[in-house]
Amino acid sequence: MIQQPLPTLAAWVEAFANADIPILPESAAEIALLREIEEARGDMDAHTLAESLDNDPLITLKVMVHVSRYCTSLSIEPPETLLGAIVMLGVGPFFQTFSEPLDVATCLAHRPEAIDGLAQVVRRSRRAAHFAMGFALKRQDQDVVVIQEAALLHAFGEMLLWCHASALMLEISNRLKADHTLRSATVQQEVLGIRIDDLAQELMRRWQLPDLLIHCSDQRLVNDPKVRTVTLGVRIARHTQHGWDDPHCLAALPDDANDVGHLLNIAPEAAQRLIRGLDA
Repeated sequence: MIQQPLPTLAAWVEAFANADIPILPESAAEIALLREIEEARGDMDAHTLAESLDNDPLITLKVMVHVSRYCTSLSIEPPETLLGAIVMLGVGPFFQTFSEPLDVATCLAHRPEAIDGLAQVVRRSRRAAHFAMGFALKRQDQDVVVIQEAALLHAFGEMLLWCHASALMLEISNRLKADHTLRSATVQQEVLGIRIDDLAQELMRRWQLPDLLIHCSDQRLVNDPKVRTVTLGVRIARHTQHGWDDPHCLAALPDDANDVGHLLNIAPEAAQRLIRGLDA
């Protein structure tokens, strides 16, 4: 467990590049159940595995990293989705590799408040993926699944920090709760010495994850429609995480709706109805 900020971004990347990626307890239980079914009937398939696990950003990341490393060793392009990664790995090797994964409940048994912090990020990430997928479908984007996964994985840096540097993440959380005018990136820089988005981008490159997934997650590419789709999904999930009647949500929603309208070429009023409808 990391208790103090590391000196550089490179040091943070080195610390996390080979760190274990814990998964959600429900995913660990689901893997155990699916393995029993495979052992009893021998008819488990990659689609069932992916559909059972694709709501967990941590197991999604864990599988994608494992398969991307395998592809790098063979000098081939890694698959762009969780389903593609499981297909490439194979059902039998999947169970052999992930049969006894570390879960976050075990990893953070000594810090229940960190489990709560991580759970909030996971909920926000799931909603971000849902919004981004909805916008991508409206745009008839052919890379809907990759966009959805990019939004789901957008906050994986926060998740890993909750797992491996929970004391520092608690400090960031407490500062932001105490002063709602603070920008999260500023507090991250003060507490960690880095921005979490920068850590995530460097880790994705270090792991050599699929280029399209990295591209969709790079918020610097603000004019790219795929990136804007992911960014808006993430942004709206963050603004609405405390409910539609939260003052911060009410203040931010007009700008969010205006930007979604620009993305989808619809009026802001129609965009606001769409946003709320996606969350219904």
